Amino acid sequence: MLQEIDIADKLGFRLLTNAIVDFETLEAALRIRQQEDPQKQRSLAQILVEDFELDRDQIFEEVKNLYGFRQIRLSEEEIDDNRIAFIRKMFEPLPEYLQERMKQDKILILRYDHRNPSKLIIVAADPTNRIIPSIARALGVKKYEVCYMRYAEVQSLLERAFPLENEFLREMNDSQQLELTDEEIEEELLDEEKIESEINKSALVNLVEGMLVEAVRKGASDIHIVPKDKKTTEIAFRIDGKLQPWHIQEGIRPEALAAVVKDRSKNIDRFEREKAQDGFIQRKVDNHMIRFRVSVMPIVGRELQYKFESIVIRILDDRKVITDLDKLGFQGKAKEFFIKAISKPQGMVIVTGPTGSGKSTTLMAALNYIIRPEINVLTVEDPVEYIIPGARQLKVGTKMGFEQALRSILRHDPDVVMVGEIRDRTTAETAIKLANTGHLTFSTLHTNDAPSAVSRLYKMGIEPFLIAYAINVIIAQRLIRRLCDHCKAAIPKIDPSIPAALGMSQEEIKNTVFYRAVGCDKCNGGYKGRVAIHECLYFSRAVRKMIFRSGSEIDEEALRELGMREGMQTLRQAALERVKQGITTLEEVAKSTTDD
Repeated sequence: MLQEIDIADKLGFRLLTNAIVDFETLEAALRIRQQEDPQKQRSLAQILVEDFELDRDQIFEEVKNLYGFRQIRLSEEEIDDNRIAFIRKMFEPLPEYLQERMKQDKILILRYDHRNPSKLIIVAADPTNRIIPSIARALGVKKYEVCYMRYAEVQSLLERAFPLENEFLREMNDSQQLELTDEEIEEELLDEEKIESEINKSALVNLVEGMLVEAVRKGASDIHIVPKDKKTTEIAFRIDGKLQPWHIQEGIRPEALAAVVKDRSKNIDRFEREKAQDGFIQRKVDNHMIRFRVSVMPIVGRELQYKFESIVIRILDDRKVITDLDKLGFQGKAKEFFIKAISKPQGMVIVTGPTGSGKSTTLMAALNYIIRPEINVLTVEDPVEYIIPGARQLKVGTKMGFEQALRSILRHDPDVVMVGEIRDRTTAETAIKLANTGHLTFSTLHTNDAPSAVSRLYKMGIEPFLIAYAINVIIAQRLIRRLCDHCKAAIPKIDPSIPAALGMSQEEIKNTVFYRAVGCDKCNGGYKGRVAIHECLYFSRAVRKMIFRSGSEIDEEALRELGMREGMQTLRQAALERVKQGITTLEEVAKSTTDD
C-alpha cells in the first residue's frame, strides 16, 4: 500500500514519511478524493486541512517544499500605504466572482518582482490553487510567479487592504442622532409607549446589531452593556481578558437599549425587569453562525426610581474552539500527565480555575481526543455552549436540575460523562460515584490551584478515600496575555531583583531576554491573544496515599510539594516559562499568578 500511495500521490508519501499524518488518515483522505467529482475535486492537502483539521501551515509547508514554491514572509516585506494601494489597484479590475474567491482562498497580488520588474508576484496560502491562472488571465498578465505565504499572513494583508465594513454602524451614522429632549426625559420613566417609540428608531436597532458584528470581528469574548444614568449607557468589549470601552450612548433611556437586546434574545421577557434572565441570540457574521449567550441582571441606579439592567453577552464562536490537544499549550510533563489520565477507562479529570480561564476549551479538546464510535459520551451542561460531534449533550434547565440530570444519565449506559461544573455536595458525590463505578468523568471547579481543589471537595463532604481513588488528575489553568510579535521590544537591562522576586534563579535571569509591551496598529496595547498556563497534579500512588491518610484537613502545601517532586509545574513556574520563551511579560506573570 505504501508503494501505491507513492505512485498515486507524492505529497501523501512525503507527509507519511515525515510523520505528519498517520496511515489511516492518509488512506481515508485519498478515498475521499477518489470519490469527489473530478471537476470539483479538491487536492489532498485541502482535504487533510478541511476534513481532518490537520495543521494548515504544516501541510502547506510540505506542499511548498515538494513543488519548490518560494515562501514570502510578511515580516520581511515593507507593507506601507503604497503597497496596500497597489494590492487594491490590482484587485479592483477583477470580476466579482474572482474577488470573492481571492478573499475566500487567501490569494493576493503582492508586488512586481524586484529582480524582474515585468513579473508579478502572486502570494497564496495554497500555491497549488487552480483559480490562480484564471486571476492572471483576467488581468492579462503573462509573467507571474506564485509564492507561498502563510494563511494568517495573507489574511492580515487582506484585512488591511479591504477592511470589513459594518453596515449596521454605517446606517446608524447615516440616520438621525438618538437624542431625547429634556421634556421627554422628565416624563414617566417607564412609559411603555415612550420606550416603544425609542426602540423603533432604526439607529438604535443598528447600534445593537452593529455591536454584535463588531465584537465578533474584534475577537471579543464578552460584551458589557452598563447603564450609567437615566440617559447614558456604556458598552465595552472584553478582548484578551481586559474590558475595553467601545461606545458611550447618550440621549436615550438605558431601558430602551436593553429592550432592543431583549427583543432579539430567545427565552428573555422584555417586560420583566425585576429578576435575572438568561437567553441567547444567533447571528450570521461574515458567513459564519455565531451564538451569543445573553445574561440580564437588574441593578440599582443612582436615582433609585430607575429600573436599570446590566447586560453581559458571551460570544460563542466555534471557530475559536481548540480540538487538538497539541494546541492547548501544555508544557513540561503536563501533557504526558493529561493524556495518561484521559486515556484511562475510568476515574475523574478535574479542570479548575476562575471564569474565563479556558476550562471548557480544555475539556472539549479532551473529549475530542477520546471520542470514538464504540463509546457512549454524555455531557450535562448549563448551558450547552458548543456542539461536540459524537457526544450526547444534555441541557440543564428549570425543568431538570443537575441532580436529576446526573441520576438520569446513570441509567443511560454511559462510558464517558462530562459534568459542566461541580457546584455542591450532591453534584460532587454523583460525579465521584460515576468515576468509581467504571466511568471516565470530566468536570470543573472554581479554585485557585490544583491542590486546593482537593480541599474544596473535602469541605463539600467527600471522604478523603473517595477523593484519593476516584481522581486521575487535577489541572489548574489560567490564560495570560501574549505579547504582540510585531511590536514587542527587548528590555536592554533589567533590574534582576524583579524577576528574582517572582521566582527566577540568577542563572535563568542571565539567560533570558525579557520583553515589554509597546503597542501598534495590529494589537491591543502591546498584547495580541492569550496563551494558557497549566498546573497538573497527577494522582500517582504517592499522591493517593497522602490524601488517603489525611486527617481532619487536607495539607495543600504538602500536596503541592509532593506534586512538584513528581514533575508538576506550578502556575507561577509555567508562567515564567512563557517569559523565558519571549511570549509574555513579567507584569503578566505578577498579575495572573501568586507565590508558590
